[in-house]
Amino acid sequence: MGEDGIAVLTLDRPEKRNALTRAQWAALPQLLDRLAREPGVRVLLLTGSGGAFSAGADIGELAGVYASPEAADEYHAINVAAETALADFPHPTLAVVDGPCVGGGCQLAVACDLRFASRGARFGITPARLGIVYPAVPTARLARLLGPARTKYLLYSAELVTADQALVFGLVDEVAEDAAALDARALAFAHVLAGRSAQTQGAVKAVVDATVTGGDPQAAVAAWERASRTSPDVPEGLAAFLERRAPRF
Repeated sequence: MGEDGIAVLTLDRPEKRNALTRAQWAALPQLLDRLAREPGVRVLLLTGSGGAFSAGADIGELAGVYASPEAADEYHAINVAAETALADFPHPTLAVVDGPCVGGGCQLAVACDLRFASRGARFGITPARLGIVYPAVPTARLARLLGPARTKYLLYSAELVTADQALVFGLVDEVAEDAAALDARALAFAHVLAGRSAQTQGAVKAVVDATVTGGDPQAAVAAWERASRTSPDVPEGLAAFLERRAPRF
């Protein structure tokens, strides 16, 4: 993490196109919890190394995973715990996607708040090629993001879609021409987010999450509204506006 408040979490198995091992899935919640507790962190970028985001789960492990119902259930629980920890991260999260973003890699990207991609990115969720039942938690999260028809399109077919198709689907929020432009744009946008009020962002995240999961939006925002009455953010934001300067949140 740099002094700018931007933390970068890189999936780093380039020789396997950043395919995720069981150990990596299991390590993610603790790592994300540690980052969430860092006082200087304001934004999290999730990316991959070597020209790929992630090819998904490590296929070499899956024969053992699906050797018994108990092993499969345990693996799915670890997988969903990692996804949930990312979705629950208290600050804005942005998946920065170049190259393949497939299976479990796409699951993690969908768990982020936003997704930026290069034009060379490819997206897909492929359990239908393997006969695997995709867990309920990521299926429901994908449906909330894309709607039912496009979720079925991806999960029924297991086909990969281009970044431009993903933009139309609502799976990504911006597309850059290439990896260099993607990195520059993602970092610039992360700086924008880091300069905004964490109080506002936290409240937005709470209300939006409550809305899309069928919770009570007013209950979700209540604690944020109470905290805002004594927070320095509002006085600082108003003063900065009147003084025509950037706020120092």
